[in-house]
Amino acid sequence: MSVVFDGTPLKAMQSSHSHKARTALSAQELSQEIKSFISGVDALQGRKLSVREHARCAVRLLRSVPACRGAVLEHLRGVYDEHVSTFLHNLETEGNASSGASSNLEDIIQEVHGVLSEFIRLNPRAWAPLVSTWAVDLLGQLSSKHAGRRVAPHSSSLNELLQLWMSCAATRSLMEAYSQCLAAMLAWCPDACVDALLDTSVKHSPHFDWVVAHIGSAFPGTIISRVLACGLKDFCSHGGKDQGLLVEKGSKVPKIGSVVGILGHLAAHHSDSIRKELLRMFQESLTPSTPLSPTSSSTSWEASPQLRRAAVPFLLQLAAMSPNLFGAVSSELVEMLRPPVLLQLQALLQGLPREELDNMLGLAVHLISQSPTGGARVLKFLADTATPASVIISGPTPSPHEGVREGCDRLLQMLLLHLHKLVFNRSDGAEVSPLSSASSQPQRVTPFLEELRSHVGQLCAETLRLERKRHLWLHQLLCLLSVYGGPSVATETLCQLLTQARNPEELALAWQLHTTLSSCMAGLIPAAVAHCVAQIHTHTLGPRQLRQLLLNLAAAIQSQDEERKGAAGAHFSMAVQIGSAISGHLHDFGPLLLHGDSAVSHAAVRLLSCSPLPRTSSPAHLLLLSRAAVTHFFLALRRRGDAKKVGRDVGQTGEAVSCSVLLLSRFAAYSPLTLKAILQQLVEGALHKGNADLFGGQIADMSGAPVASPSVSPDLGASLLDINCRFGTTVNFSGSVWSVFHAGVIGKGLKVRTAVNLPDPSAVIQNIQTLLAVIVQCCSSSSFNGSQSPSDPDEPQPINAEAAKVVAVTLVENVCPDVANGELSWPPEEHARTTVERDIYIRRCFEAHPILFPLLQVVAAGRPALCYCSAVLRGLLATLLSHWEGSRDALSTDSPWHLQASCLLVSCMGEGQLLPPVLANVHEAFAHLTPFEVRLLLLAVWEYVRGNGPLPQKFVFSSDKCMFCRDFSRDGDVSRYVAPIHSVLHKNIDRLGHLCWRFQL
Repeated sequence: MSVVFDGTPLKAMQSSHSHKARTALSAQELSQEIKSFISGVDALQGRKLSVREHARCAVRLLRSVPACRGAVLEHLRGVYDEHVSTFLHNLETEGNASSGASSNLEDIIQEVHGVLSEFIRLNPRAWAPLVSTWAVDLLGQLSSKHAGRRVAPHSSSLNELLQLWMSCAATRSLMEAYSQCLAAMLAWCPDACVDALLDTSVKHSPHFDWVVAHIGSAFPGTIISRVLACGLKDFCSHGGKDQGLLVEKGSKVPKIGSVVGILGHLAAHHSDSIRKELLRMFQESLTPSTPLSPTSSSTSWEASPQLRRAAVPFLLQLAAMSPNLFGAVSSELVEMLRPPVLLQLQALLQGLPREELDNMLGLAVHLISQSPTGGARVLKFLADTATPASVIISGPTPSPHEGVREGCDRLLQMLLLHLHKLVFNRSDGAEVSPLSSASSQPQRVTPFLEELRSHVGQLCAETLRLERKRHLWLHQLLCLLSVYGGPSVATETLCQLLTQARNPEELALAWQLHTTLSSCMAGLIPAAVAHCVAQIHTHTLGPRQLRQLLLNLAAAIQSQDEERKGAAGAHFSMAVQIGSAISGHLHDFGPLLLHGDSAVSHAAVRLLSCSPLPRTSSPAHLLLLSRAAVTHFFLALRRRGDAKKVGRDVGQTGEAVSCSVLLLSRFAAYSPLTLKAILQQLVEGALHKGNADLFGGQIADMSGAPVASPSVSPDLGASLLDINCRFGTTVNFSGSVWSVFHAGVIGKGLKVRTAVNLPDPSAVIQNIQTLLAVIVQCCSSSSFNGSQSPSDPDEPQPINAEAAKVVAVTLVENVCPDVANGELSWPPEEHARTTVERDIYIRRCFEAHPILFPLLQVVAAGRPALCYCSAVLRGLLATLLSHWEGSRDALSTDSPWHLQASCLLVSCMGEGQLLPPVLANVHEAFAHLTPFEVRLLLLAVWEYVRGNGPLPQKFVFSSDKCMFCRDFSRDGDVSRYVAPIHSVLHKNIDRLGHLCWRFQL
């Protein structure tokens, strides 16, 4: 292709005919040639000249009589047209462009090219303007005339079209001639040559585009600058006559469409040069006029004030007609618009009439809305410049001039209004013609909004800064973007606002967005919550963002009460919808209770504690939620204790515990399944070795003895004896003399009793109270059997018997796993000799876990649940009897733990009505007695329970008290069990006289 473009073949063909060019004609011969050319008849032979002969006659006249060049060139148009027609015909019929019919005129074409090339070289000022105009006009005529031929490619296929025409000798010759003229005229008159190119492009576009593409590629710098200059001059001349709208004026300016076409063709390979030239024209139009330099052209547009004022409107019109040109310069143009440049632009535009200035603003709005790239940068520039100076963050550049700020403010408001029209007209159009073809769909696309769809997060962040005016503009833009993008963008926007809002004022922007969009979009809140859940599952959000999202959702649900007070349709409010949506995803938020970040887990429990529970849920989800809630409860207790130690975040950790308690009580009241699961897990968790220290407990081995720390008990290595000593792997030798006592290791002596670091007593008491409060609240719920509330509303809710039974069974399973649930009756005292090992283990569990006695008290309050703890009570009472029997202390107070355990045990049995009142009061005298006397009283208790078994069938429900009660009158005479008590009272009447009334039958 380069060989064809540089004209080498033409020069080679020209050399064979060079001797004819130097032959001079006489006056007579010249006269005959003129007559033959005019008449078309041979003056000597009287016959009609053929096309080839007539053309050769014209060439001889062109060489000899330059004055007839106009007529000769006009005649040669037909010759060139004939050659092109023959060339295309041969391609269509035979597919061979080098046939004989085509070569008849090819030598003439070569001669004409040689003559014109020589004339241009010898006298360019005389020949170059004429030949350039003739050549480019003829190229346009030929391109348009033969554009419909079968072998001619479509006008949009520039490469194929260029190959076709450059393989034709006629069009190639014309292209070479025009290129030579343009090269010769660049130094002194480039505008005339470019004007001819523009005029022809206007007439014959788009069939003439291949010429523009070739010329522009050969002279990119010259063509770009001169095309812009000529287009500006023509634009200014038409603009002086017509002051109409700029958009309409574009259709009345002939050359501007050609300018756009030329630059569009050159943009593929010379986009950088085009961008630089457009920016240079913009910069030159703003700078003050300067005297022309010696090398400047007299027709340079920079020297004309009128052209300088028209440069900016001209560039706007170019950008409006070619989005590609605007996209090429928009990014750098925004960077150029610094305050000094803005002031210069304002000074330039102040001289324009009001109507034309409004038209320019409208055109700028149109350009921005149709900009395919750089929309986010343009929006940021407009928002930064239009924001009042009092809220602009101070930076390296000063605040813009007030007039500039007002102009950008107006432009931004016009942009929002224009986008509003585009968005809602687009929706109306889609509704009116739902069956519109796919080709009409791109007409409703707004490139500016399309580009902003990927910047929703940044727009939300800027909106939440709550700067004056700025956040109102951006919020309005977010609404338009949500409507334009549909449910997906609206959901993303709402999620971003819910995630990034940090206070009620910022969160209110999410409410406003939902209020605006709810009228045209249904199901926005459920979709937004589902999107948030998806982000949680994919770990898209960081801990801080996740925490903020959960807190904002909780704040939205908690605002439901306020909305219900102030709005009649509160059921459809955003708070109600969020609560309903959250309730359907509780199992997705549940795992966040165990998040590694305490702030996230605190936010999760706060959300779940105020979220409404679903009407139905699968048991698997309920069990997972229950386990997560119980685990978080113990974690919250530990964090509260740690916070107290370091003295910080006490309020937040306390709130986390309160929310956890509320969550557990709400879950427990949801269904019998959740109540049973929570109670079981609370009891198991309180006795677990990882949580035992929270309630003053010690980590004990399976025998009940505290485990020595590694520093005190050295590692003896793995041994079979150690494995066999584990409770889970030992054989149960109950009832045999071969009972195993885990008191030590053979050869190593007794186990070392280590001093355990006890936690803070106040923290332990607080944790025990919190745990009991949770269990009491759960047991007081009406999930089991629909228990009724007491008649007096001030009285606390009674503990449900079935719930207390769950606590009792769980407690027995954890304290003594090998006890069967059916062991309710009490055997004789001698039976305790066969369960010594199990009884010792039970007592050691009570020693290691102070929480067991409060749990027994809760069970005792839920009659007759304490009956199911019969085995534990029997084992503990047996060990206490054994202790008091073998004790050699003077007073019972010398054994403080055993005294306390004896009192608590009898008190619990009395509360659970396993003992009549006369026996239930004996613990009041224990502190004043000797160990032997305490054993006598406990033995009386044992005998009574053995004779009157603790069976649930003995309890009858009392509707007055809303609880089960036992009628001891049906159990026979109690006096025989009270005789030892009276004996002890009489013996110690000096100390127990004030208690005698407590033991009257």
